[in-house]
Amino acid sequence: MKILGISAYYHDSAAALIVDGEVRYAAQEERFSRIKNDASFPVEAIQFCLTESGYALEDLDYVAFYDKPFLKFERLLETYYAFIPKGFRSFAMAMPIWLKEKLFTKQIIRKHLKKIGGPHAQKTSIVFPEHHLSHAASAFYTSPFPKSAFLTVDGVGEWTTTSYGLASGDKGIKVLGELHFPDSLGLFYSSFTYFLGFKVNSGEYKMMGLAPYSNSKTAQHFVDLIKENLVDIKADGSIKLNMDYFEYPVGLRMVNPKKWEALFGFKKRTTDEPLTQIHADLAFAAQKVLEEMVVKLVHHIKKETQAEYLCLAGGVALNCVANSAIFNENIFKDIYVQPAAGDAGGAIGAALATAHLKQNLNFTGLKKAFNPYLGPSYSNLEIERLFRKHKCSYHHFESTDDLLKTTAQHIASKKVVGWFRGRTEFGPRALGNRSILADPSDPEMQSKLNLKIKFRESFRPFAPAVCEEDYDTYFEPGKHSAYMLFTNPVKESLRMPLPKNFDELSLEEKRRTPKSSLPAITHVDYSARVQVVNKEVNPTFWGLLQAFKNLTGNGVLINTSFNVKDEPIVNTPEDAYQCFINSGMDILVLENYVIEK
Repeated sequence: MKILGISAYYHDSAAALIVDGEVRYAAQEERFSRIKNDASFPVEAIQFCLTESGYALEDLDYVAFYDKPFLKFERLLETYYAFIPKGFRSFAMAMPIWLKEKLFTKQIIRKHLKKIGGPHAQKTSIVFPEHHLSHAASAFYTSPFPKSAFLTVDGVGEWTTTSYGLASGDKGIKVLGELHFPDSLGLFYSSFTYFLGFKVNSGEYKMMGLAPYSNSKTAQHFVDLIKENLVDIKADGSIKLNMDYFEYPVGLRMVNPKKWEALFGFKKRTTDEPLTQIHADLAFAAQKVLEEMVVKLVHHIKKETQAEYLCLAGGVALNCVANSAIFNENIFKDIYVQPAAGDAGGAIGAALATAHLKQNLNFTGLKKAFNPYLGPSYSNLEIERLFRKHKCSYHHFESTDDLLKTTAQHIASKKVVGWFRGRTEFGPRALGNRSILADPSDPEMQSKLNLKIKFRESFRPFAPAVCEEDYDTYFEPGKHSAYMLFTNPVKESLRMPLPKNFDELSLEEKRRTPKSSLPAITHVDYSARVQVVNKEVNPTFWGLLQAFKNLTGNGVLINTSFNVKDEPIVNTPEDAYQCFINSGMDILVLENYVIEK
């Protein structure tokens, strides 16, 4: 059975093609359109899935959309009714879009499919799994577990903001509990993202990265204020938000700025305003309260399900610090997080949920790690065409081993390498196929990458990549994640003591203070968001790490996404070349071709 999964219209639209329960192709529309977090119908992502698979639309058994638009519309109407007369302006803006487009999603999907596949597309069956079912399916059916508990947490689907239950290969997915709008862990966290001047639905990871710069005393005061005024956290992890402080149900803003400013004692930050200590303190408080919520949730889930394993999905499951807090509770034997845990992954989940409902497949857990390299790849002919177009000088390596040794030498000489090989990763993380690589032992590399290459905030940490075999040399025991979805402490023997006045330093002084012998990947709390690389999953990237280790004695590389601030990760050789030329990168590797500046 062949099923096309689609997510669209809110953020991070994507398409995925599933054949007999196996994910064959998946891509986000932003990679083609070059619009960050593109929410439009994923025309190009669908065309990629069909072209690469060789299937036409009439060959598909189902097209699965990742939520139920009518239920979402019901929630919208009931919410506006409940909050009358508030929100009339928001209601007046939302209704024309719903009445013209979103309410008729099925017809719009058919219209787009007809443009892609002609009149035969009209015969394709379109189904609408619920949003959180799509999330749960995306996690469980790509996991190694034949049976597990699941937890999905995001902003909101139709009505549901959090769901949990049991999933098994023979009985499917059973929901045991839900939390409903407007009480939402995801929207709670996004409200702080908004107040701190970051963009909602994309800046949450910035706030997570800012949090460790906090001064613990001030941050604890903020934690107390949040729990006393904004949210009531129950013993089972469910929450009740004080909606006097929030405006997202019916307003054009996430929060009431005046009330938040009075509560926390400082003004809402504008996007271009410098970050200060108080911003870090509030970020830390929001992060800690979120962690308390999810930890209580998973203890409740363990008590109810008695499951040995846990699967996570939804946008909040991209919070690697919260994921690690769950893992460190040691109440499950193992935890799995789907690498595209947000709405993009809903495309995979909608298709997988449909496949298992329609085919009665007996899922026994994946025997190999889920492969996230599901997007486009490019031939030597296409790369050479790029070189002719731009009149580039390049070197071609017949031997991949020689390419790896040469690239390792460039990185060891403190050069920054744009690395473009194989199929594009699915999800928000670069996992060694569309990456910018550098030496983490260089104390100036974090600043160089942030300011001269990525053009982003200097406080932002960088993730390390390390081979599975070498993990214990550099990091303390923790969850080994192939998808950069957990944090791990840098090994104590590699750490440097912080000065006694560290809490009194400015954010920039804290950032510049060396924290380990791998300063560019060690965050201010000695943590790192590690990608553990398995030889079977990505043999070429594994080989590069080994080549660098053989040359330098250091088996860790900085691995950050191949893009600059506010742009999607590169998709094509042309994207990679333009990013290389317009940034401070020194070397560009396109498959076995190398360009030097």
